[in-house]
Amino acid sequence: MTENLTRTAASAAIEDTAWRYVLGTIVTSVAVDSAVQAMQVAHAAVTACGVGADGHLRVDLRPDRVELSLQTHALGGLTGTDLDLSRRITEAVATLAVSTAGVTTHDGRRSVQMLEIAIDAMDIAAIRPFWKAVMGYADEPGRDGPTDAVVDPAWQGPAIWFQQMGEPRPQRNRIHFDITVPHEEAEGRLQAALDAGGVLISDAAARSFWILADAEGNEICICTWQDRE
Repeated sequence: MTENLTRTAASAAIEDTAWRYVLGTIVTSVAVDSAVQAMQVAHAAVTACGVGADGHLRVDLRPDRVELSLQTHALGGLTGTDLDLSRRITEAVATLAVSTAGVTTHDGRRSVQMLEIAIDAMDIAAIRPFWKAVMGYADEPGRDGPTDAVVDPAWQGPAIWFQQMGEPRPQRNRIHFDITVPHEEAEGRLQAALDAGGVLISDAAARSFWILADAEGNEICICTWQDRE
């Protein structure tokens, strides 16, 4: 229960549930009618986790939805404990006559997702301290190397990671977005972006990610956990 699961194992374990694997975390969303109901959902989730809530559960509470995420914080990854807690939360939330959801629902609400910012750099070790300081960010648990990503210690902002460049590319975007979605959502999100005027730059790394750009060349990657083991 305390060893990090692989991406494949983690996703497979929740495939038939309303949780989805994104960026080393499993996430689900609960639609609610009010802030009061959102509080009830949050309370049920915390109670279901018991003492495990402190080291595993994060709750984003809004008047129309509650997003719940699970990760073994000390390891920065998923373990069997997180899977067990997801089952407990699902059962607890069901008693409130609401349900969890991981992918796009019939009412058109977006699926769960997580955003990263990627910075291309020639010398990652030289710029990483700047971004860590200026953003008030910290090292990921267990990942404090000179080229590792940095994260918001309050887990409110997107992670920032650094991509090694082989040579200067002044005409190319040096910062781009990575949006990670449930794997079965990726192609739909891709098509929606193309229909909205986007351009497919590359699908060479699909299913891990697709590179798109807007009409002026600003880039974003649609990412999934797949093909990354």
